[in-house]
Order: sequence, then C-alpha cells, then structure tokens
Amino acid sequence: MKFIVSSAELLKRLSNINGVITTNPVVPILENFLFEINDGLLTVTASDLQTSMITEIDVEAKEDGSIAVPARILMDTLKNLPEQPVTFSIDNETYSVEINSDNGRYKLAGENATDFPKVPEVTDAYSVDMSTDVLSSAINNTIFATSNDELRPAMTGVFVKLGDTNTTFVSTDGHRLVRYRRVDVATDSGMSIIIPRKALNLLKSTLPSENVNVVVEYNASNAYFHFNNIKMICRLIDERFPDYENVIPAENPIEMTIERNEILGSLKRISIYANKTTHQIRLKITGSELTISAEDLDFSNEAKETLACEHEGEDIEIGFNAKFLVEMLSNIHSKSITLQMSAPNRAGLIIPKDTDESEDILMLVMPVMLNNY
Repeated sequence: MKFIVSSAELLKRLSNINGVITTNPVVPILENFLFEINDGLLTVTASDLQTSMITEIDVEAKEDGSIAVPARILMDTLKNLPEQPVTFSIDNETYSVEINSDNGRYKLAGENATDFPKVPEVTDAYSVDMSTDVLSSAINNTIFATSNDELRPAMTGVFVKLGDTNTTFVSTDGHRLVRYRRVDVATDSGMSIIIPRKALNLLKSTLPSENVNVVVEYNASNAYFHFNNIKMICRLIDERFPDYENVIPAENPIEMTIERNEILGSLKRISIYANKTTHQIRLKITGSELTISAEDLDFSNEAKETLACEHEGEDIEIGFNAKFLVEMLSNIHSKSITLQMSAPNRAGLIIPKDTDESEDILMLVMPVMLNNY
C-alpha cells in the first residue's frame, strides 16, 4: 500500500486528534494512529478506549488498506519536515512503514490494523445541533469547576440537561458550582448526560475559531460530536449527578454589585498575602464600601484594600477561598457582577450583569469559616 500526502496538512490533522493518545495506554496499540485508506480518502483514528477522535484527509492512493502507525515518532518527524509531499509505503506482511521526503527516508515499525479497538457506534441516538461558539462558551464556563476526585466520578464531568426550551450545563467540585443555560439550544429528547472532562478539553482545543455547526448525537452510553472534518466519540459517565438545584439558595437579600475587573484585580493582589493552605480572604461590605483583606499568621503577612460598590441589604462579613473566586471571575466576560448572599455561613451567588440574551450564567461558591485576626 502506498499513498502521497502533504506533510503540513497531515501534521495539522494529526495535531487535532493527537491529544487523545496517552503515554501509557491500557492496550499498547493505542500508542498508534489507525490509518485507513478508502477511495483516496485517508481516515485517521486516535483512541484511549474512552474517547476516540477521527479526522479525514484526501491523499493520492491507488489502492485501499490500513495500518497502525506509531503516533509519537510520526508526529516528531512531521514537525521537523518542511512543507512538501511525502510518500508513505507500507509492507502489508511486515507492517513496516517507510516515509520518503524530498531528501530523506524514514522507516518505522507499524502494527496490524485489525488489533486496533473498534470505535463504538452511537445507535438509537438523539440529535441536537449547536454552533461552535455556543459549545465553546458552555465548555469554558463550566469545565474549570469540575472535580478531580475519582471517588466521585459524576463530578469529574459536565452535566448536560437537554430540554425542549433550553439546555443546561452544570459542573461542581463540592466547593463551587456553575450553572450555564442556553435558550438557543433545545431538543425534545429530555435526556440528561454527563460528558467527561477529558473529552470536553479535547473539544475545547479542537473547535475552530470560525463559527460552524456542530452535530451532537447521544444515547445513554456515548456522545458523538461532528464538525468540519473531525469526529469525536466519547463514553459518557454513567453516574447520578448531585441534585444541584437544591444547593442553590433561593433567598439572598444581600446584594453587592461591582466592576468585575476591579474586584478581580484586588483579589489577585490580596490573595498573595493569604494563607497558602486555606487561600482565605475576607469580604466586609458596609454601606457602599467593600473591604477585601487577608492575613497569613505563619509569616506575619497581611493586606487590605477598599473598593466602592453598590450594596443592598444588611452589612455582612464573609470569607471565601480566593483561588476559587479568582478562577470564577476570570471565566466571566461581563463588565460587572452581582454577588448575592444571605449569611456568612451560606453560599454566595455570582451573577454576571450584562450577558447575552440567549445565555444565563450562575456561579455558586461556598464560604469558608473566618479566622479571627
């Protein structure tokens, strides 16, 4: 089997799917790309058993065939080749792969393509379309709040509830929660799925900058994403997601509105002086003044800043993890935010003030018990 392809174009397509491949996979053949040629179309698959990504590229080929090619050595070779046509020659008996460029020859050992695991098909699937802008916003607004705790697998992914009037994306790690809702994405399937963090990170890095349509198909066990010349199939997390609606406090009579960049900059500076274990900072709201302070008793470090804000309700003093607040505010693009509270021991709600009409964002952060300075 032999085919000719542009080195730069092949590298570009392989780079889109290379993130799936792990360094020490459960099955050694998963260190390879699966190359399959059919009628001059090269289909390349990368997989880690849980997630598979597929891309296609036109090549010059007179015969069909398939081979598993070592991913790392192939990627390293293509990265160091200038743009030029390269010829792949495959020995179907020994599975050796020879790559010929304008001034070089590179030989590597491939493997039998039949040993590569079959990519699961999404059968009896529901379907919904969304733009790359919508999907990218949903991922960016939720993925940072997923948990790393493998003992709570449901929280290591993003919960997606597909309704007939909107679609809701939710993530939580037990300390904070993000609910991101889109009214411009809807389906009558009424299903709820949990998409793993790794699959979403791969999508995030692969989605094109131009706004194109993404076809999303899903059933109880797998989800399928298709855009441009890339397909991704991932196994869904089969666990029950926490009842997030009951966690969100309904009554929050204390409200503070402030410019996002102003409070974010202050938090970044004050957090430098917070305890490196607890990251605790203190918010004290009195009248139209917000005082942000932190102290690290171990090193006698302390800092305090006062900002102007709009405030409704009683005065309050409440503690939060600065690391969480900074991360949440950094993922909001609104000019100003409202922080809603009810008591120093109850969760606070961060709500962007000027969002798009088609989206609704709510971020919940749990308080930390204040230490007396």
